[in-house]
Amino acid sequence: MDASLILWMIGAATLAVGIYTFIGFIPGTDETSVLLPITLAVVLAGVQPIVVLTFFIASIVTLNLTNIMPTAIVNLPGGVMSSAMIEHSLFIKKSGKTAEVIKKMVAASALGVFISIPLSLFLALFLTPFAESIVPYAPYLFIGGAVFLSLISKAKVLSLMAIVPLGILFMSLRHLYWGTGVVEEGTTITVSFFLGITVGPLLVSLFRLLNPKTYEASIIENKSTITIPKKDPDTSNNPFKLLSKEERSHASLGALIVNFFFVLSPVGLTILIGESFNKRFKDPLKKATMSVTTMSAVVQATYLSGIIIPLLALGIPLSPVAIGPGNALFRADPVFTLDNNLHHLLGFSEFTLAVVLGALIALALSYTLIARYALSITKAVMHYIPHEAVLALFIAFIVLLAYMDAGLINIFGVMLIGLISGTLNRMGVNYGIQFMSLYAAPQVVAILIGGF
Repeated sequence: MDASLILWMIGAATLAVGIYTFIGFIPGTDETSVLLPITLAVVLAGVQPIVVLTFFIASIVTLNLTNIMPTAIVNLPGGVMSSAMIEHSLFIKKSGKTAEVIKKMVAASALGVFISIPLSLFLALFLTPFAESIVPYAPYLFIGGAVFLSLISKAKVLSLMAIVPLGILFMSLRHLYWGTGVVEEGTTITVSFFLGITVGPLLVSLFRLLNPKTYEASIIENKSTITIPKKDPDTSNNPFKLLSKEERSHASLGALIVNFFFVLSPVGLTILIGESFNKRFKDPLKKATMSVTTMSAVVQATYLSGIIIPLLALGIPLSPVAIGPGNALFRADPVFTLDNNLHHLLGFSEFTLAVVLGALIALALSYTLIARYALSITKAVMHYIPHEAVLALFIAFIVLLAYMDAGLINIFGVMLIGLISGTLNRMGVNYGIQFMSLYAAPQVVAILIGGF
């Protein structure tokens, strides 16, 4: 391979780290909304396919690492994937262990990368001979995923009953936009609906405060006391020293398992694995720490497997990651089409090189930054950044993206989705089921109208 091409790959990965290190520290930066547009711009710029893949892999590894910071520090989701960690992060913050646990989360995230990449490449090679048989049944896999996640949730019946109404809600808004000419017919509105689901619980809480009685009952007179350690509790940046043997085993097992379920919602898998692996712990702090470290590994593994396996084995977006953040790698007219994308343009050795190089550069730069300066960043944010300012930024960002997606009407469409999704979330229908319902919506409605 030409040495200049290797330099381009290194440069692309370094650029991705720079961009997404900055973006990752901003709460509420939905993964799809920040990964898809920039990746699309890189593709349309005519960059070499292998460089595009290197850029994207470095982007997702960096974003998943840096999204840990706002989640752990100000308890707002760095992205959709980190929303599952909020409750545990809040408890850790009240216990004064934020800086220490951030290092554990970053170490577990790196562990997830090292486990997921070779396993995903192996699974992709295994599935390649069956690609033609799998493709026709792709839409039904999302319905199956929604049903599966419902059956393993606590509110099984409620979750199952919510799938069809949610599918109708998503498709009715899309048809409304098409029918009124807000967007061209056939345009799939996804980013805004992602955000609507994500912001749901927060939106319900804010709307409840508009009721005077609820507002008065929510007033808190006492200030919270949060302890910040004066010095770094652990000077080591070695992931094997930061994580206990038990934490390493849980994170590793979680990252290994989710590779086999790449078609399911990453959020759903993160919640399922993270909450399942902490049940035997009685100590609340130990339970919270185990959850967030396991989830950090799972987040990386779900994203990497969700893009590597469909792209290398199938060439069609057959996972939530491929449909959302990685969609430009499959289809970005006129550069990539479903018949001529990275699946067709890169051989296995080129594909592997791009994935490994992108991930290693992202880890080397992002991991070092966060692991070394976790305490300093924690102190700076807690001392100088008001929580209300971050919350306002989060809401403003959602309004902006909703407007960019489908104009003024979509702001209220996202509000509608948020209120319904937030209410269902409080009733027991988790994020994962709602996201899978979003992916399955076209097929659900098609079945209702015309049958199987």
